[in-house]
Amino acid sequence: MDHFVTLAAARDAGTPTAGLIAPLTADLVAQVRDVIGGGAVTILAPDEAVDIACPVAPDLTRVREVLGGAPIDAIATSAEGRRKRLLIADMDSTIITGETLDELAAYAGLGEKIAAITARAMNGELDFKDALRERVGMLKGLSVDALERTWQGIRLTPGALELVATMRAHGAYAALVSGGFSFFTSRVAALVGFDMHLSNTLLDDGTTLSGQVAEPILDRSAKLATLRELAARHDLPLSATLATGDGANDLDMLLAAGLGVAYHAKPIVAASARARVDHANLRALLFAQGYPASAFAKVT
Repeated sequence: MDHFVTLAAARDAGTPTAGLIAPLTADLVAQVRDVIGGGAVTILAPDEAVDIACPVAPDLTRVREVLGGAPIDAIATSAEGRRKRLLIADMDSTIITGETLDELAAYAGLGEKIAAITARAMNGELDFKDALRERVGMLKGLSVDALERTWQGIRLTPGALELVATMRAHGAYAALVSGGFSFFTSRVAALVGFDMHLSNTLLDDGTTLSGQVAEPILDRSAKLATLRELAARHDLPLSATLATGDGANDLDMLLAAGLGVAYHAKPIVAASARARVDHANLRALLFAQGYPASAFAKVT
């Protein structure tokens, strides 16, 4: 079998204690296997993820029809080179649960106004650089103390620690590449265990934000360039890379990577990416590489 379909369910989609039925049932797995002409089924994590081997690249449209409205993601991969050696991940709404600029804006009383611009930029409706300059300009005069207060409210996306730790334990290089700000990426990278981070820099006078961001701005093209540069530096073909993100500025790197996963992404990204995770958490990116939960690095 040269291909796999990985099914990964949202971990909180149903538990016996809640009186619900876990969505990844044996019957549903069998239906998917039949529609793709699949063979062996491997349980990667009970009630959470399975691999189904298949002889040809599967039609995920048909798979999703079988899944119906169940909170289960389907990712197709080739058996060859399945475990990736380079991970590039976006930060906001991917490795962490929120958008740091939007949360920072709340301290300036501009949360809703700036969040509306962010949403349009992430859906590809606005030029990323112009939108970033506009939003940062609105924060002029905000105390730098708001950065630390915003950091205190940041939460990691479930599975982020396992994703990075497991891939690094198996020899992969991990980079956090964000259109956000170095104040946050430096801390998130250290907390999660990334090898490096790249992002933008907010300018300040030591007391308040200047309303400017250092040039050049890290944008969509810079993310793609970073993917290519790191792959070349580590002597890897792009087929050996994994990229993940949620916004339009991530799309080029998602399309170029060997496995590009739109993670709980904006509509334009989910529609264009070759792989997407709409329901499960970041553990799904490990399952899609064939890692069983028993092989995940232990994290605290």
